[in-house]
Order: sequence, then structure tokens, then C-alpha cells
Amino acid sequence: MRTVDPAKHAAKRRAIVDAAAGCFAEKGFERTTTADICRAAGISSGSLFHYFPSKRAVFTAIFTDDAVETAERLETAAKTGDPLTALLDVVTELAGQLAHPAVARLVLEAAAQAARDDDFAELIRRNDVALRDGLTVLVRRAADAGLIDPGVTPRAAAGWLVGLIDAMISRVTLDPDLDLAAELAILRTILIRFLRPASPPDGG
Repeated sequence: MRTVDPAKHAAKRRAIVDAAAGCFAEKGFERTTTADICRAAGISSGSLFHYFPSKRAVFTAIFTDDAVETAERLETAAKTGDPLTALLDVVTELAGQLAHPAVARLVLEAAAQAARDDDFAELIRRNDVALRDGLTVLVRRAADAGLIDPGVTPRAAAGWLVGLIDAMISRVTLDPDLDLAAELAILRTILIRFLRPASPPDGG
């Protein structure tokens, strides 16, 4: 009986997901076919269905895998000695990822798919909640360390941070020639000014 090499299996699955993501970003979910995915991944249909039972399963895997990677990033950030820098780094990194035109198109396609697929919509909702939860932890740690305004409600602040991350999609959509480095620097400045401790009143 032939055994499966877990590392090779995971790498092949990752390659299929990456190839499919490019197809979905370019053509959308409805117009992308399994043949498109196979062609992009350089595999046969039999090989594709060995890893995924359907096109929808491949599409879902893109966002499931992304949620896992984001959770790992947030967990690592929560263990650092400088929670404010960790928070700024995570937010700007996630926003930077959305600035890639293909990623932005893929996220917009996910929103369209969520509108017609309740199970997929629930996946996206869970991903959003998990991101907010992770950012809430970072905001709370930074507040406890006296690095940001203690009056900021961590959960509410996390919600606004998610909104700022998502705003990058509209920025890159409206301006495809966006200077990403400059935009992320501005975002970082906005975050610092939003979160910084309030200055004490004169004479206080």
C-alpha cells in the first residue's frame, strides 16, 4: 500500500489553491471552470478531484486557508513584547495584501458569492469575527501596557481597524497606480493618532 507524503500532499494542495485563486480573481467564481483550474495548476481533472470534490470546495479553501494564516499571524503578534508595534504591523500587513489587484478582486468576488451562498457567507462571517477577536486582544494588550488611550474600547477599536484594512480594496480599485508604500505609511500614521493616549489637559 502506497503511503502519502504529508508534506508533498500539502504542497500540491497549496499549489492548486493558489492557481485557482488566480483563476477566480481573473474570471470570477461563476465563469471559472474546473478545466481552467486544472490548466492553471498543470494537473488533470482526476488529480483536482483527488484533493477537492468541487469547484466550490476549492473556492472555499482559499478563504479557509487565509483565515488559518491570519490566525497564526495574530497569535504570533500577541506574544511579542511590544503590542502596539505588533498591532500596527499586523494591520498594515493585512491592508498591504489587499492592495494587490488580484487579491482585491478575489475579495470582491467572495462578497458576491456570499450573497448567494449562505454557508459560504457564514464562513466569511466567522473569518471576520476571528480577525476582530485577534485585533481586540492586541488593542487590549497595548492599552494595558499604557501604549494607547485606555479609554478606547478594544472591541470597538478592532472593528474600526478591520474597516481600515478593508478600505484598501476601494483605494486600489479607484487608483490602480497607487503608491502602496506611501499609502501604508499614511495608514500607520492614522492608526497611531487614533490609538495614542490622550494628552493631559494644560496645567494637569
